[in-house]
Amino acid sequence: MAVAFDEMNGPGGDLRPAYRELSRWLKETPPDALEYRRQEAELLFRRIGITFAVYGDAEAQERLIPFDVIPRIMSAKEWTVLEKGLKQRVRALNMFLRDIYHGRDILRANIVPDDLIFQNPVFRPEMNGQSVPHDVYVHIAGIDIVRVDADNFIVLEDNARTPSGVSYMLENREIMMRLFPDLFARHRVAPVERYPDELLSALRSVAPLSASAEPTVALMTPGVYNSAYYEHSFLADKLGIELVEGRDLIVKNDEVFMRTTEGLKRVDVIYRRVDDDFLDPLTFRPDSALGVPGLMSAYAAGNVTLANAVGTGIADDKAIYSYMPEIVKFYLGEEPILKNVPTWRCREPKDLAYVLDNLSDLVVKEVHGSGGYGMLIGPAATKATIEAFRDKLKREPEGFIAQPTLALSTCPTCTASGLAPRHVDLRPFVLTGSKHVTIVPGGLTRVALKEGSLVVNSSQGGGTKDTWILDE
Repeated sequence: MAVAFDEMNGPGGDLRPAYRELSRWLKETPPDALEYRRQEAELLFRRIGITFAVYGDAEAQERLIPFDVIPRIMSAKEWTVLEKGLKQRVRALNMFLRDIYHGRDILRANIVPDDLIFQNPVFRPEMNGQSVPHDVYVHIAGIDIVRVDADNFIVLEDNARTPSGVSYMLENREIMMRLFPDLFARHRVAPVERYPDELLSALRSVAPLSASAEPTVALMTPGVYNSAYYEHSFLADKLGIELVEGRDLIVKNDEVFMRTTEGLKRVDVIYRRVDDDFLDPLTFRPDSALGVPGLMSAYAAGNVTLANAVGTGIADDKAIYSYMPEIVKFYLGEEPILKNVPTWRCREPKDLAYVLDNLSDLVVKEVHGSGGYGMLIGPAATKATIEAFRDKLKREPEGFIAQPTLALSTCPTCTASGLAPRHVDLRPFVLTGSKHVTIVPGGLTRVALKEGSLVVNSSQGGGTKDTWILDE
């Protein structure tokens, strides 16, 4: 595997400019003082109660995501390139989603195969021909980015359904400001605190035409047993909007109302953190107790905006991901600013043959998988695991894609034996309103805490860091 790019010390061990001040500060700070603040940070996180649940983990119902106190730092110049590339990508994603539910020009142009859309379990025929306000399908996108060298950021995946993790971006910053004011004073760090205001304004801007001048926005959660419930309540609180469950909402005459102590109040925009399947038992799963009967008819009548729109899961699909460079060119007539990871589509016999011959060097992912589940990391896998994956691939090749094992960049991280490089990725959050696309400077940096590990997902033992974009 290629040697990972060290974000602090660069390829030749030369300290990179963005990290100069941090390096100086680390030299002045005794290791025990750093360890003391690390413990303090953990205490604060416990007190605030930021937890997430791990499905299928019997011992740990609620876990704390480990937080690393050494920030990841980027220059304004690096961020500018990233921001441009993210805006371009999300614009193309929105145009793609509108097209596959309307004119389907991209299918007629034979750029994306029909069956990848129509046989996809997350394609929603109910959305065919249905308009969504301002043609915005993905209001909130979490785009996972990895860095491979000084100049190149690569997109690892697009999260267009219900991207999570923004509460950690905001809490990480708050805790860093509280515990390391001296380190902050030495840098001009671009603020992320305005994210809730930007999100609320983006959501209000896409309210249906029939909404009042001050549209009512609510956040819909599956409830306290959901792994991201902490984030749902945190965001509703920060946005100053109601946190509702399906049972708090009712549909009358194709309008959605929430039950309040003063009676029913119309809801114009629902930021929903509930999957399509469970949204409306009359349209999707009849056994869903999480949804609102009639919600889809209010949606079809244009009386409520759902963010993100129903049917956006198709843009999360890892097989569709492999066509993103063509998708950007098709809709925008531009070269993609951010590259994709080279991807083999196992549905194609030639690609499958290559993947089967090289399993021990590749990363193999389920097309619909998320959270780091159901994937094979060839170089780290046992012979038995590789053989089990080989059988799976032969049985249903269309369910998988494969990619080279990327050398994710590393950042200095606090470990039991002192500071050491650990692999990181970045999830910036891209907000699309009726008029413009905004991204707060930063995002969620996830870090693989196990030495040598490339898996940054919290469900697989990863942690998080604060992400500092330096203001010029």
